[in-house]
Amino acid sequence: MALICRFFSLCLPVIFVIFPPWGSERVGVHSSSLDDGLLLVTIATEETDGFKRFMRSARKYDLDVKVFGMGEKWKGGDVSRFAGGGHKVNILKKGLEKYKDKKDLLLMFTDSYDVVLTNDAKEILKLFKKFNARVVFSAESFVWPDASLAGQYPVVKQNEKRYLCSGGFIGYAQDIYQIITSGSVKDKDDDQLFYTKIYLNEKLRRKWSIKLDNRGELFQNLNGALDEVALKFKGANSFMYNVKTGSTPVVIHGNGPIKHEFNRMANYLVDSWTPTHGCASCLEDRISLKDYKKEDLPMVFVAIFIEHATPFMPEFFERLAEQDYPKDRIDVYLHNMVDYHIKDVKEFITNHQAGYHSVQVIQPDRASNDRDSRNRAIGECLHRDCQYYLALDSEAHLTNPKALQLLIEQNRSVIAPLLSRPGKLWSNFWGGLTINGFYARSEDYLDIVNGLKVGLWNVPYIRDAILVHASQLQKLKGAYRKDNLEPDMAFCANARAQGIFLYVTNMASYGHLIDSTTYNTEHRHNDLYQIFNNRLDWEKRYIHENYSKNLLPEFEVQQPCPDVFWFPVTTETYCKHLIEEVEHYGKWSNGKNEDSRLDGGYENVPTRDIHMNQIGMEQEWLHFLRTFVAPVQLKLFPGYYHDSRSIMNFVVRYRPDEQPNLRPHHDSSTFTINLALNRQGIDYEGGGCRFIRYNCSVIQTRVGWMMMHPGRLTHYHEGLYTTKGTRYIMIAFVEP
Repeated sequence: MALICRFFSLCLPVIFVIFPPWGSERVGVHSSSLDDGLLLVTIATEETDGFKRFMRSARKYDLDVKVFGMGEKWKGGDVSRFAGGGHKVNILKKGLEKYKDKKDLLLMFTDSYDVVLTNDAKEILKLFKKFNARVVFSAESFVWPDASLAGQYPVVKQNEKRYLCSGGFIGYAQDIYQIITSGSVKDKDDDQLFYTKIYLNEKLRRKWSIKLDNRGELFQNLNGALDEVALKFKGANSFMYNVKTGSTPVVIHGNGPIKHEFNRMANYLVDSWTPTHGCASCLEDRISLKDYKKEDLPMVFVAIFIEHATPFMPEFFERLAEQDYPKDRIDVYLHNMVDYHIKDVKEFITNHQAGYHSVQVIQPDRASNDRDSRNRAIGECLHRDCQYYLALDSEAHLTNPKALQLLIEQNRSVIAPLLSRPGKLWSNFWGGLTINGFYARSEDYLDIVNGLKVGLWNVPYIRDAILVHASQLQKLKGAYRKDNLEPDMAFCANARAQGIFLYVTNMASYGHLIDSTTYNTEHRHNDLYQIFNNRLDWEKRYIHENYSKNLLPEFEVQQPCPDVFWFPVTTETYCKHLIEEVEHYGKWSNGKNEDSRLDGGYENVPTRDIHMNQIGMEQEWLHFLRTFVAPVQLKLFPGYYHDSRSIMNFVVRYRPDEQPNLRPHHDSSTFTINLALNRQGIDYEGGGCRFIRYNCSVIQTRVGWMMMHPGRLTHYHEGLYTTKGTRYIMIAFVEP
């Protein structure tokens, strides 16, 4: 990494490598294309990410580049939307004057922000000589900007492009200079129209021996031609192939409104990524934080946005706090728009505020709308002279403690870690865009999300977790507002308009997304109901850390009584939350035989209980049985298969002054499970279960441990007296 000065605290790291001055003659670092009589010229008024990509491709193939206009104010208008670009011609007039008498020097002009080069000078010269011309312009399918001129163009063969494109041309220096100085053009006039009129003048066309690259042999313009090209790979090399003409062009130009698709292809071109060698470009221009002292590490401004109720917020904050990055080098800006999460925010602040460099919290009573809050955060970051801005939405869980460090070390303008909903294809990036700027799936989206292609990907849209280098923040002030777009879409659209690349990386596992789309906050513990939508986080919070051992063939499950198996399933947190959930509901049965909740209205062996369907958890519980109980049952009672059908699922409460015990009985089940929810000897005394035929009792129960035993015939049992406190158990009669 190049540094302007020694310490991060005094300066910013320079993104990417430092190139020689843009006005210098020689950019190639090995053999020079000038030695072959070729000089590449381009125009760029600022060092955008696209320009850096262009220069990387030039260096890759040892092409000498002369850059004109760097640092000048652009006066050619908004050429992405309107005619314009005459300023390019005027810059070239001035810049090429020194070459006007060089009859044997070949000049190749290309745009730079949306161009990559894919071969060296020798290939370029070979292709140029095939035209038997002195000047060759690239060609495309559309007439721009004056469609009325279409009929004046010479007729071409099938599969050939008929119309001139000014984004690339090659010719002898003397001829090129004569062409660009043959007439006057205003800065906001259209450069393509200027060259078009020259080409359509047959006398001038013959004078300078001008031809068009109708078959895309040297120049490939992609607008209107995406269905005609394909990416090809050979070993460590990548190239573009025109399937209609059989050519392998050198200059790939993402002209027109297909920039996002060109950017996708450029992820592979210039040998950036190949199936055999992976992502070569990912290893370029990286920095390492390993050798920096703690006090020299860059200041990171972390902006957290809670826009709506989100499951597993305590885990979100825990994972942020666990980032392996000094907290005193982090400023936290937390904007919470949701009353439901006020408690979560306060707990995070109480536990971690002292460690961070600063913490600014905006709770719902002072919260602004989403757009303004995000724009304000960027402004605050700039005010603090931050060196990186990390925007985190509440759905983005960075489970990798190295995530922040890894993103910084990748050293890109804007980068997001690839995050997806576990087991689903929903992620925090789009691979493509529709013509209206909305979601479109790119052909490599699935491979990237599923990790079949690993690398660093220039994409049109990212969200949820975004790291921005401070050098880009001034351009992105107010970026979360654009027309009627949602804030995340506005940010990406504005970044694209500024020529800022949006990268997503899947070079490591960084974390995942929470699904909050159907999150219901009407319960006491709403995360308890998230077994379907957010199973990964649900399991981490609620399934016992040793549960998986039960499934190992060699692991012997405890058997305190004959055919009574005892094993850990859930965490103490699960048990605590389930107790609090049923107590929050509070409508306990009266313990009598008459029970209107049952189809027959009669319970033979009644208990004080609450059914799972009463608290809206029936389906979640049945899924729990199928997912975590059935596999253990199949191991313990092999050969018995079932679909975990259970009609009776309920939490029982025992109290000395309410219902202290349960008389001997058989269960109406094939097998029964009994999950201990609280602590014997602490929360209550006494209790337990006695299996009468075997005169065997299980008394010293453990929270989160489950008993499994046959329900009918063999395991006649009773609930022993609870002598003090309150005992809670979760019961299910499986396969009644």
